[in-house]
Amino acid sequence: MTRYKLIIEYDGGPFHGWQRQDNGASVQQSLENAVTSFCGEIQLVEGAGRTDAGVHALGQVAHVDIEKDTDGSTVRDALNFHLRGLPVTVLAAEEVDRQFHARFSARERSYLFRILDRRPPPAVDAGRVWWVPVALDAGAMHEAAQALIGNHDFSSFRAAQCQADSPVKTLDELRVTRAGDEIHIQVRARSFLHHQVRNFAGTLKLVGEGKWSAADIAAILAAKDRTRAGPTAPPEGLYLVKVGY
Repeated sequence: MTRYKLIIEYDGGPFHGWQRQDNGASVQQSLENAVTSFCGEIQLVEGAGRTDAGVHALGQVAHVDIEKDTDGSTVRDALNFHLRGLPVTVLAAEEVDRQFHARFSARERSYLFRILDRRPPPAVDAGRVWWVPVALDAGAMHEAAQALIGNHDFSSFRAAQCQADSPVKTLDELRVTRAGDEIHIQVRARSFLHHQVRNFAGTLKLVGEGKWSAADIAAILAAKDRTRAGPTAPPEGLYLVKVGY
């Protein structure tokens, strides 16, 4: 039995999220079906993060154990062959120690949230950005975001259905920059609460519109009350970019 580390990209639009479920297609189930088609084995594909429905990935990491005598390049190409027609690609597959675990061995996760802040709606990037048809102030958003960096109780940015044991997390990086017609929110931490990044985006968007200030963001964080923060941004703007080990 050999354990393989997989690096995967996918368009989350057609899926009900990463995690296997009964009510619709998932990325995890698609990969497990591809493994079975390749080697006839029923194996669990364990991911580093359980992205929600509609959330994309540029560098999701997973692991899978395979009994068949094969190698990483063959695993990558075979899985991609059996995934054809689905917006999921295995970018790399490599043999790793059996102690490696895609989720529990991870030291940090990086996300990107894309906001298209122009008057005309997206065509090519429809379903891959959050379209906000008013200009946002990226500088003000970045300044306000700095209040969120560090170790805090993030209850104000935690989804009601979050299953984490504690609302306390350490946020290592939160940057807001302009990239042409887009606002990019880049976030890095060891782990996140459910909807935490999307709640950051929905809140900072209000700063970008001039409705809230940096002081308001600090007060919202201190309140530890989800009703004080902004709305949850839609999933199509969110990307899992990288998982560090």
